[in-house]
Amino acid sequence: MSLLSFVRGADRRREDFDAEVLVHFREIYRAAYRLARRAAEAEDLTQEVFLQAWKSFDRYESGTNGRAWLHKILWNVRQQSLRKRVPIPLGAEGEARLAETLPAEETTPTEVRDEDVRAALDALSEDHRQIVLLCDVEGFTYKELADILKTPIGTVMSRLSRARGALKAHLRDAGLAPAAVPGGVSQGVSS
Repeated sequence: MSLLSFVRGADRRREDFDAEVLVHFREIYRAAYRLARRAAEAEDLTQEVFLQAWKSFDRYESGTNGRAWLHKILWNVRQQSLRKRVPIPLGAEGEARLAETLPAEETTPTEVRDEDVRAALDALSEDHRQIVLLCDVEGFTYKELADILKTPIGTVMSRLSRARGALKAHLRDAGLAPAAVPGGVSQGVSS
């Protein structure tokens, strides 16, 4: 292969990368910031995501969902970063204990401020916060989530259900859920 064809191939690869992947830079940074909750860590995560994307771009299938591919890389990079910090994973046993302690579902308030939701998200475990953000904020389907998180769809659905329940519980504990009154009617609501 001549040097000229090598340079043209590298230029073409860079153009493809820019068109398919780099267009999602801001979104990946925002997602990383929501996960890390610190700008410096979010910048590091974002940089690592795009470095990994560049290194494995030859395996990327052009025209597929580049956004989901990047979120999958972000998930993996974040998990690696967490494993370095916490040597013993909690696993399914911790999730089972959490599921046993969740209270019965109650009605959700109709008006909640962004700050209240952020505080409730911050109170969730790392796994629960990530799955809520990927599904409810980023809009990934269960199938895409299963692929990103490398778990079966059933696990995604149950984990998401528990995460949403925990989120509701945090909002309720913060006094944001309507209080029930006798007769099944919430305060402030007339029938």
